[in-house]
Amino acid sequence: MRRHDASRQGVQSRRAGEAALRALMPLLIATTVLITACSEQIIKRGHQFRESDVAQIYPGMGQEQVRLVLGTPTTTTSIGNGSAYYYISSTERQVAFMKGSEVDRQVLAVYFTPTQTVDRVAQYGMQDGKVFDFVSRTTPAPGGKEDGILKQLFRNLGTKQIFGD
Repeated sequence: MRRHDASRQGVQSRRAGEAALRALMPLLIATTVLITACSEQIIKRGHQFRESDVAQIYPGMGQEQVRLVLGTPTTTTSIGNGSAYYYISSTERQVAFMKGSEVDRQVLAVYFTPTQTVDRVAQYGMQDGKVFDFVSRTTPAPGGKEDGILKQLFRNLGTKQIFGD
C-alpha cells in the first residue's frame, strides 16, 4: 500500500510542476517578446553595392550596359552636356518603436559624356560631416560642377529638425 501512495504522490507532484510551468509560460513568452522588441535593428534601404559591382563600371561603357550591371538608378540628371546616374543607399538604426535615425548614406554617381558613355564613377558618403568621394578620396570644392544634387542629397544629414518630422 505504501508503494501505491508513493506513486500517487509522484503523479501529484508532477502535475503540480506542469501546472506551475503552464502558469509561467505566458510570462516567459511576454519577456521574450519585450526583449526582442527593445533590441536595435539596422535597416538598409536603396541600392546595396559590393566593391566588385563598382569595379565592373569603367570609362567608355554605354548607359544600357551600366543599367545591366547596376540596375535602374535612383535618380538621373543632366550635367553640362552629359548626364549622370545616381544610386543612393542609406543605413538606419532603430530601437523598439522609436523613430529611426540615419547613420550612413552612400551615393554612387556614374557620370556620362555627351555621347552617353561613362566618363567617370564616384562614390560619395559622409566623412566628418562633409561630402566625400571614396573613389578619388577627395572632397568637392564649393561651387564645383557637382555641388547641386549632392548638396541636396546630404543637406539634412546630421541636423536636428525642430518643427515637423
